[in-house]
Amino acid sequence: MANTILTFKKYIDQIDAVYKYASKTAVLETSPALVTQGANAGEFIIPKLDMDGLGDYSRKDGYTSGGVDLKNETVKCDFDRGRRFTVDAMDNEETAGVAFGQLVAEFLRTKVTPELDAYRFAKYALKAGTKKAAAIADGTAALQAITEAIGTLDDAEVPEEGRYLFLTPAHFNAIHSLDTTKSRELLATFESRIIKVPQARFYSAIDQLNGKGSGEEQGGYKKNASAKDVNFMIIHKSALIQFSKHVVVSIFRPEENQLADGWAFNYRSYGIADVYENKKNGIYLHTAA
Repeated sequence: MANTILTFKKYIDQIDAVYKYASKTAVLETSPALVTQGANAGEFIIPKLDMDGLGDYSRKDGYTSGGVDLKNETVKCDFDRGRRFTVDAMDNEETAGVAFGQLVAEFLRTKVTPELDAYRFAKYALKAGTKKAAAIADGTAALQAITEAIGTLDDAEVPEEGRYLFLTPAHFNAIHSLDTTKSRELLATFESRIIKVPQARFYSAIDQLNGKGSGEEQGGYKKNASAKDVNFMIIHKSALIQFSKHVVVSIFRPEENQLADGWAFNYRSYGIADVYENKKNGIYLHTAA
C-alpha cells in the first residue's frame, strides 16, 4: 500500500501544473511574495499602500510632510469549493494510481478550472471601473470597441505593460481574419497577453450549484439569469487580488473509508478573487447589449 500512496502523491504534485495549463486566469495570479497565509484557515494577508501626493516646496521650510499608509489587511477567501471521489478497491495498486491521476487531471480540466475562471471573470466584471454594453457584429466592430477601450485605459493612466486582453474565440478570429494594418497593430499592442476565453466561462454573473440537492446534485456553475455574455475584458494585473490554493485534503484507504469499499480522495480549492478599490479603472468590461 505504501507504493500506492507514493503513486497518488506523484499525481498530487502535478495538480497545480494541470490547473495552470487549463486555466485562463492563471496569468493574473498575485505574486506569492505579496500574499501570506492568515492565522485562520481560509484567510490571507494582503499589503495595501496609500500615500499623499506632491505638495509645495518652500526654500524656507523645505519639504511639505506627507503621509504614507502601509497596512496589512486580512481578507477571507471567497471561493471555497470541494468534492469527494472514490476509486473502487478492486482496482489493483497500479491501476488505482493511474485512475486517480486521470481523475484529477480530468476533474481539473473540465470542472475546476472552468468554474474558477468563470467565477473570477464574474467578480471582476462586477467591479470593473468601466462597463460598456453593445453588440459586436463583426471584426471591424470588435476592432473599434477594443481600440476605444485602450483609449479609455490610456486616459485613466493605466500602464500598458501588464494589461491582458481576454476575449471570446469568435471575436479574436473575427479581428484576426481582417488581416489589416490596424488589426495587426492592435494585436501587437498586447504582444503575448491576449487570451481566448470560451463563452461558457465568460459571463457577467454566475450561480454556483451546491452539489447536494434541489436539482443541483451535479454541482458546478451556470450563467446567472440576469447575466450578460462578456465580449471582452482588458485587465491590468496590478488591479487584482487573486490568489488560489489547491489542496487534496486527504486520502483514505479502503479499510479507513466508512462510506464505500474503495480509495477515497477529498479535493478542495479555495482562494480569493477581488479588486483593489483604488485600481478599479484597471478593468474594462464590454458585454453584449
